[in-house]
Amino acid sequence: MKNYMVFDIGGSSIKWSVITENGDFKENGSIKTPDNKEGFFQSLENITNEMKEKFNVEGIAISAPGAVDSVTGIIGGLSAIPYIHGPNFKEILKESTGLNVAIENDANCAALGECWLGAGKENNDMAFIVCGTGIGGAIVKDRKLHVGVHKHGGEFGYCSVSCTFDEEGVKCLSWSKAGSTIQLANNVAKLKGLEEGSLTGLDVFELCEKGDEIALKEVDKYYYTMAVGIYNIQYTYDPEVIILGGAISEREDYVNQINKHMEYLMKNTSLEGTIVPSIKKCKYGNDANKLGALYNYFQSVAK
Repeated sequence: MKNYMVFDIGGSSIKWSVITENGDFKENGSIKTPDNKEGFFQSLENITNEMKEKFNVEGIAISAPGAVDSVTGIIGGLSAIPYIHGPNFKEILKESTGLNVAIENDANCAALGECWLGAGKENNDMAFIVCGTGIGGAIVKDRKLHVGVHKHGGEFGYCSVSCTFDEEGVKCLSWSKAGSTIQLANNVAKLKGLEEGSLTGLDVFELCEKGDEIALKEVDKYYYTMAVGIYNIQYTYDPEVIILGGAISEREDYVNQINKHMEYLMKNTSLEGTIVPSIKKCKYGNDANKLGALYNYFQSVAK
């Protein structure tokens, strides 16, 4: 059984695992994300070399934020870790460890993880949506990522789900703003006369459970916004399944509520579509990133 070193890079921590070729986790750990490039790559090298001795790992798979070019191994764009943008991960880590390296964007990795072993393992075509402080996502076609010419394939958060017209002109809201838990919390805070940032998305859902009328109304709007965005994906790409990830998707009734609001939109508004999206919750949660990073390694290196 072959073993692989897998890293999931985040702004505050780097999570790592040794994972077998079948997707079984053999060892896990995490470290605080270093504050400089040298410390960062030294940490990855040290962990990898230690696990090489213990498990004889075959290669390195990485999930990272930003506009990852999986071919060159260079991360473009911006993220919470400025120094990772520019260095060639493949060259640096292969030189220091002697192992082949594959790297891909974290949302894309989560989608691949669910495609490989998770909620989409029986499907060839799927869309993955990360629901949280913004909206992210990925598109999988024939069990491979579709990233697009500008590496923005699946960046659903940039799509507009709201457009209004008044004497001041056109006002549009991106899905990341209209469908974010931050926007939801700020809307409720404003209506309650509280300071912006004084509530979190979790606070709002707790208020709903207590029957708070303002929270109930704004959460209802939130679910309709999510339903509209998902409906648009269905009729843009027509995937077999749309999988939802992110912390809020772990709520027990989350998918049921979106399905309920989707049904209302399709039966009681002027929307003409008749294909009801198949919506599922992410199976592996935070581990989906690491599983997908390894699946990406298999597709790009271990062919």
